[in-house]
Amino acid sequence: MMADQGEGLSDADGGPVRHIPVLLPEVLASLDLQPGKIILDGTFGAGGYTAAILAEGADVIALDRDPAAILGGQPMVAASDGHLTLVHSRFSDLAQHVPDEGLDGVVLDIGVSSMQIDEADRGFSFQRRGPLDMRMSSDGVSAADVVNRAKVTDLTRIFGFLGEEPQSGRIARAIEKRRLEEPFVTTRDLAGLIEIVTPRKAKDKIHPATRVFQALRIFVNDELGELARALFAAERVLKPGGRLTVVTFHSLEDRIVKKFFQDRAGKASGSRHLPIAHERAATFAPVGKSMVAASEEEASRNPRARSAKMRVGVRTDAPPEADDLSIFDLPNLASLGKIGG
Repeated sequence: MMADQGEGLSDADGGPVRHIPVLLPEVLASLDLQPGKIILDGTFGAGGYTAAILAEGADVIALDRDPAAILGGQPMVAASDGHLTLVHSRFSDLAQHVPDEGLDGVVLDIGVSSMQIDEADRGFSFQRRGPLDMRMSSDGVSAADVVNRAKVTDLTRIFGFLGEEPQSGRIARAIEKRRLEEPFVTTRDLAGLIEIVTPRKAKDKIHPATRVFQALRIFVNDELGELARALFAAERVLKPGGRLTVVTFHSLEDRIVKKFFQDRAGKASGSRHLPIAHERAATFAPVGKSMVAASEEEASRNPRARSAKMRVGVRTDAPPEADDLSIFDLPNLASLGKIGG
C-alpha cells in the first residue's frame, strides 16, 4: 500500500506547529450532536474536539495513549461537571471504555499531535535536537532501537512503504555503515546523515529527512495497525444511527479508512457470471460527500489542514463484521518485538 508521493508532507511536520483543531465545524456537523449523546474522542491531544463537543451538550469519553496529554487534560475534566471522562488508552482499545448501551459517535484525528512535535525530548522533530525516540506512549521500542538494530532490508522497506522515500535503500545502507562506528542517539544524528546522503535540492519542497522521520514514527507507534483495529472496535460499539468520523493527514491513513467504509458498505461475493454466493448487509452507510477536505481558507490559516481528509459513516442495525486486517493490504514489515530484542 503506497501513498501519493509526498502527500501530507512539509517541513511543518518536522518543526513546531501551534495546535488548531482541523475541520472542526465539519467534524461537529458530522457527529449530529445533541445534549445527552455519548461521543468517544479517541485522540484527545490538546482537547480541541472534546471541548467543542462538550460545548454542544454531549458527554465525552476521551482517550489518549500519551500520558502527557492525559495530565494536561485534567483541568478540562475538572471543569466538565462530570461530562468528560479522560482515559489513558490506545484508541484501538476503545471498546474497553464504552458503556453497555454503546456510543452515539466516535471521532478519530489520526497522526502525531503538534504538542508532541514541539517537545524536543520526544524526538519527533528533526529540527529540534533531542533523543531519537518518537514513542507516543513513552514505552516500547524507540526510533533509535529501530535505526540501530533493524536489518538493512527492513529499514529499506520501512522507509519505502511508510515514508515513500525514493532513496530508502541508499539511506538504509548509510545508516548501517554509520551505526557500526557509532550508534544513533539524537534526532540530529539521523537527520544530519540523511542530509549528507540525500542533500536538499533547490526544487525540493520538504527537508530530506521528512519522509524517513514520518516512516519511523508510523512504524514505532504501529499507527496503521492501530487505526485498522480502532475502526473494527468502533463498528462493534456504535449504536444504530451512531456516527464514525475519521480525519487523516496522508494517504496511507486515508486509504485504510476508505477501504473500511467501502468494505462495510455491503456487497455480494462471487463472480457476476455465477449465482450470488453470499449477500452481506451494510454495517455503515455513507454520510454526505465520501470525503471532505479543508477549505482553502482553513489551509491558509492552519498548515496542518492542507492534507486533512474527513470520512464519515453512520452505523446501521446490521451485526458487526469479523475483524479482517487483510482488507487493508497493510505492508508486511519487520516485527517491533524482534527489533526491540
